[in-house]
Amino acid sequence: MSAGWVAGVTRARALRTRCLGPEGIGEVAASGTLADALRYLAATPYRQHDIIPGATPADAQRAVSAALLWHLRVLAGWQPASGAQAVRALAAGFEISNTEHHLSEITAEIAADTERPRPPPYRLGALAIAWTRLARTRTPSELRTALAASDWGDPGGDSPAAVATGMRVSAAVRLAAAVPDAARWAAARLALLFGREVFVVGRRLPDVSVRRAARLLGPRAVGAGSYADFRQALPAGTRWVLKDVAEVADLWRAEARWWDAVEGDGRELLRRSPFGPGPVVGAVALLSADAWRTRGALELAARGGGPGDRSATEVPDGPG
Repeated sequence: MSAGWVAGVTRARALRTRCLGPEGIGEVAASGTLADALRYLAATPYRQHDIIPGATPADAQRAVSAALLWHLRVLAGWQPASGAQAVRALAAGFEISNTEHHLSEITAEIAADTERPRPPPYRLGALAIAWTRLARTRTPSELRTALAASDWGDPGGDSPAAVATGMRVSAAVRLAAAVPDAARWAAARLALLFGREVFVVGRRLPDVSVRRAARLLGPRAVGAGSYADFRQALPAGTRWVLKDVAEVADLWRAEARWWDAVEGDGRELLRRSPFGPGPVVGAVALLSADAWRTRGALELAARGGGPGDRSATEVPDGPG
């Protein structure tokens, strides 16, 4: 076993201390105000990323995500090349978020024919896939061209919906191929995305995204004409995420189930795996799930506090 994996796995296991855990998340959720929640977070591993008094709920949630990204960058820096590649694939949601925001801004500027101030994007560092090139684009068509020339591939359109969906489909397919330990999550996440876009929003995906999605979900599922048929046609290894979710309106329940699975699998990978990519993937899963629950707890605190640690809010796409 290489010294790189020994150092990388040791760092991955050490990062467990960066999670709030159920008790800490419960404290945030039970805070009477957002200000109280932020004061609590100031004494936690999330304190170092601009969670300041007076922040809005969105500001605070973004700061939690930025803290997660920082931990992933540190983790990647300790890995051998294959481990760093795995972390990069798992962190793809941050580049998707940056790109969505960038496209929104340039679209607004074109419509208004004026420059608008932009909040800073997530700092990706070595976890960037093609962000340097994407950030330089100034029109939607330029952005699509840059995506098509990168590992992301052509999203099939330059509208915000086509770009966002195309990048997420691409990320899931790439993650399943590059990180076997995360393939189950990637396929299930793609099933949730496809089900939501097609059967909730009622939006047909670009053909190129449909073809990519078929690699994980199968041609029968992506060609289904109803949610019931889609659910039935999913591969057996992916169908679990929609178990007992018979109505498309209840897809939000599957989102929480997906995060439970990511967290449980991540804990097991971190516990049982020796030196290699398994514990690294597990650490990313636990850190991501903790950040997702913390963001949800902040939302509860902003509404006056309450029990629980679940929310529809999320880290940018989670692992993959």
